[in-house]
Amino acid sequence: MQPHYHSLEEALDLIEGPNRSVCYKLLEDHREVFTRARGAKVKHQDWEGGYLDHITEIMNLAIALYDPLHSRRPLPFSLSDALLVLFLHDLEKPWRYVQKGDRLEDAPEFSDKDKIQAFVNDLIAQYDFQLTDDHRNALRYVEGEGKDYDQYTRLQGPLAAFVHTCDTISARIWYDCPMEEDDPWEGSCRSLPQPDSPESPKPE
Repeated sequence: MQPHYHSLEEALDLIEGPNRSVCYKLLEDHREVFTRARGAKVKHQDWEGGYLDHITEIMNLAIALYDPLHSRRPLPFSLSDALLVLFLHDLEKPWRYVQKGDRLEDAPEFSDKDKIQAFVNDLIAQYDFQLTDDHRNALRYVEGEGKDYDQYTRLQGPLAAFVHTCDTISARIWYDCPMEEDDPWEGSCRSLPQPDSPESPKPE
């Protein structure tokens, strides 16, 4: 039987504790900006509305993958942990891109990973998310260890590796999903298109 494709709200409802309410608060405060945003400049979910499509897709991937893995060898984190990190992992995206001619480019304040991380950390602190060390490790290494890589040290923890897997499947295998029509994963669909906006207002 094919797994149910959860709406974003259904996936958020699986996040435990006070972080669930904070996720909803963040989403509602910035719903208009989030809905217009693209998932990336060109490589994945690059259509208007693609940001929320990507977030919804990776949360569904986590839901689909968690129990089959956990039933074979127990995972040292909960599905709730994974869903929280995935919801937050691209938090800068709705404000990151600006239109330059016929292409999107990074706004100056998002010109390197340190600036992006500082923006995300500030927004997480502003909303008072309750994050564990594992959550923070996963947010830092969701795209791999990058310049922190050390051949003698395992930096990317198990939670980080799991969310990295979900993100990679969406961004590099199913980069054009959800499909515009007739998507084989029953119940999946793209967000309704919204008017293009070259810049989005920064959060207060």
